[in-house]
Amino acid sequence: MNDSTKLSQLVLYRNLLADPLVYKLHLLLTSNAEPDLEYELAAGLIEAAERLGLDGNLWQSYLIHCIASDENTFTLAVEKSHGQIGQSIREAAIHDIAILLTILKAQPLPACHNLVENFSPTKPTGTAAITMLREFIFSSTPTVTPNELIDKLIEYYIHYGSGPTAGFKAFRWNDKTGLVGIVHPDAIKLDDIIGYESQKATLVQNTEAFIAGRPANNILLAGARGTGKSSSVKALINRYHTDGLRLVEVPKHQLSQLNIIIDRLRNRSQKFIIFLDDLSFEEAESDYKYLKSIIDGGIEARPANVLLYATSNRRHLIRESWADRADVQDIHSADTVQEKISLADRFGITLTFSAPNQDEFLQIVEGIAKRNDISLPAAELKSAAIRWEMSRSGRSGRVAKQFVTHLLSNNKN
Repeated sequence: MNDSTKLSQLVLYRNLLADPLVYKLHLLLTSNAEPDLEYELAAGLIEAAERLGLDGNLWQSYLIHCIASDENTFTLAVEKSHGQIGQSIREAAIHDIAILLTILKAQPLPACHNLVENFSPTKPTGTAAITMLREFIFSSTPTVTPNELIDKLIEYYIHYGSGPTAGFKAFRWNDKTGLVGIVHPDAIKLDDIIGYESQKATLVQNTEAFIAGRPANNILLAGARGTGKSSSVKALINRYHTDGLRLVEVPKHQLSQLNIIIDRLRNRSQKFIIFLDDLSFEEAESDYKYLKSIIDGGIEARPANVLLYATSNRRHLIRESWADRADVQDIHSADTVQEKISLADRFGITLTFSAPNQDEFLQIVEGIAKRNDISLPAAELKSAAIRWEMSRSGRSGRVAKQFVTHLLSNNKN
């Protein structure tokens, strides 16, 4: 029985055969492969390595990447049960892993050996987890067994996820394809946000409780624009992604799909914060009712691995006018007003980010300037910062950052 036949006998990992590069290998291991197929496979592996940041033996790295990111009955069972899978599904997985270990040890590209054996990508951005698995497979003495590799893969799937969630910190929702990983998420850190220490402390405390499986609240971050509300939420995944925290950004126009999104996350092993950024509603809009339904809970309970964090410049989220209070055509106008302002109250915690006063603004400027090695005298920096903020629409961390960027752009040394 040759290696090609073994590939065709995959059961749980049959998705791999639909991968163009794995399929080329399948053809390459047959006796009637086209003469140039080896070079086609090498070209595809090099392109994938540059795109995915893979290094080392590209055939091994790529196949391990495919195994790690595949979504199948086994990987979903692992995530749903946190690794406590049945013996039958484990035996089926061992069957496939035994085949894949044989393929990993194959040498399908002898003519292109020098090009793909010890590859170094231009930006090795995605190699850490794959390198860990590759070293586990090939550094073991004696050679790792299928049973041992299954245990390692279970650990991997619990920690990193599988399918569309594997290897990403943050996601967007696509109406047609579902979760889409964000390749270059914002690298902001909580320490980069100067001030608002009590708000950040509450955010951290609630998020750590969520990660630990303790009760945690949905959070509304409300206040002036440019004060760090969105940055504070985005900074959480940079601090806690290694603990299994993930972020899913959902814009307002997709609120009607919240139930679908949450259902897709329900049986994952990671913890997900659904991020509703810059959320507000006009009087005529009714999409806020989808959000109320999710927070209050409908017939189906919200899963324990999902929280909602929203930011808004409006404390009550929904625009309210004096006409609401004097609506003579609405017999129960008070109820209408209460329905509108009650949405914010459904968040267990509200964190207020007020606009900084002048002293606080200057502290933010000084902090950002120091991090960027700006050496202006304190009095000159203060005077220039005040002139800058007076020419803008108000004081905020964003305005302070823009001011420092202006200084950097004019620094020709």
